[in-house]
Amino acid sequence: MTSSAPDESAGLTGPSDAVGPVPAPGATAGPPPNTVVVPADEDPVAAAGSEVIGGPPGRRALLGVSWWIPARFLALVVIVVSVLGMVRDLPCYNQAWFQPGSPQYIHACYSDIPHLFSGRGFAAGLHPYVDRIPGTSGDLQYLEYPVLTGLFMQVAAWLTPGGGSQQDQEQWFWAINAGLLMACAVVAAVALSRTHRRRPWDALLFALAPVLLLNGTINWDLLAVALAAVAMAWWAGSRPFRAGVFIGLATAAKLYPLLLIGPLLVLCWRAGKWREFRAVLGGAAGAWLLVNLPIMLANWQGWSTFYVFSNHRAEDYGSFWLIVMQNRGVGLEHLNAYIAALMVLGCLAITWLGLSAPRRPRFAQLAFLVVALFVLVNKVYSPQYALWLLPLAVLARPRWRDLLIWQACEVLYTLGIWSHLGFVVGPKQHGIGEAWYHFAIVLHLLGTLYLVGLVVRDILLPDRDPVRWDGSDDPSGGVLDHAPDVFVVGTARRLREEESYAAYAPAGPEHWLREPELPEPAEKA
Repeated sequence: MTSSAPDESAGLTGPSDAVGPVPAPGATAGPPPNTVVVPADEDPVAAAGSEVIGGPPGRRALLGVSWWIPARFLALVVIVVSVLGMVRDLPCYNQAWFQPGSPQYIHACYSDIPHLFSGRGFAAGLHPYVDRIPGTSGDLQYLEYPVLTGLFMQVAAWLTPGGGSQQDQEQWFWAINAGLLMACAVVAAVALSRTHRRRPWDALLFALAPVLLLNGTINWDLLAVALAAVAMAWWAGSRPFRAGVFIGLATAAKLYPLLLIGPLLVLCWRAGKWREFRAVLGGAAGAWLLVNLPIMLANWQGWSTFYVFSNHRAEDYGSFWLIVMQNRGVGLEHLNAYIAALMVLGCLAITWLGLSAPRRPRFAQLAFLVVALFVLVNKVYSPQYALWLLPLAVLARPRWRDLLIWQACEVLYTLGIWSHLGFVVGPKQHGIGEAWYHFAIVLHLLGTLYLVGLVVRDILLPDRDPVRWDGSDDPSGGVLDHAPDVFVVGTARRLREEESYAAYAPAGPEHWLREPELPEPAEKA
């Protein structure tokens, strides 16, 4: 069921919206293009939750025609959730960050932000990537973050008042960063509302996410999340060059958005959209170079610190490899090679899935799978990495039950790692030991694999896809939406050959075996 609303309420413009979706084989025709899908109409969990505000909207509800269009409502929800997250951090803000031992872990409100204000030289007025951090050696003589994140940190440092004690400055630095990251979360939510045509309210899954409340200010990941979400919104609007620009900017803030290029390559290959793919690639490369090249030229060692540190880093908290290492009692000498091999094999499997699925997968589905693969095999998993997957999961599998199951696992992992660090760091060993922490890691892995399995099933059985059940193709696919396939393999090729065979020989295979019926010769006059 759907409720009517004008296209402008969902941020929809363009001639493509005037054409209804092409139904999938065996599916009913989708809703008219001027309707908005309401989660409470099709999702049992959303319907049950809507009882708090009076139940699902009625048949004649005109959603989005007032001032409270989806984008504004979502922005308000994100602000409320972010403020609640800041309130939750008050025990650390007031004292726990500045006390030795484990108080910040016991209160489960740890953040890198206040500690790095002094630890990376911002308090001393040093400039990242150019000025060496005093008292450091090895791989961490300069800031170990990508360039755009370093610029974000520097702007926040410039806005931090200079008077008062060091604790006062660190508190201000965190508060300013928290406000800027809240703005990033608002941008991400609004971008999500404009990515799936006719499904802007799915972005509530992002705005109300527990991991956004718990993990939004642990680090600066929301900057890359917002830029990647904007990139996907531009792609959905059939603006490949602009999408590429924002992928490049997001990659300059965090490495994982680079993985979005792979799914676009596979899908554009299958649809023959090479011009659009070149536009994405060119925009991404140009934007990334524009941000990084000045720092490369100014100080190559400072610029490369992030990449050198990531390469030399050993297995760390949150990863499957940590369980292997601690159970074996030895380090993994060739860990980078193992991870590279698993990434290559996983990407090949995703490529085969993209080219052989009965219907071309949606962009969000393949994007979620490749980033989830990176998260699962990476040598470290910090709690805020769940934010990387959150927008992609919302677009790939917009079902409240499934996302809540996954996020429950992530919340338990977040509480688990803080409890374990409190056990390790604190003198009284308050928290959980190694065995229970390993259980928390496994829980996080299983939660992510649960979503991966559902997305793969939706790709192989498109009628189970929450987005495609109504006859839609790829609302976030931009130029890929309703595009015919030009290159397929495996199952997709067999199905296409069978469809062509049936269209050419409607009477069945025996039709080709019959002798052709020749017309009778005309009688001579």
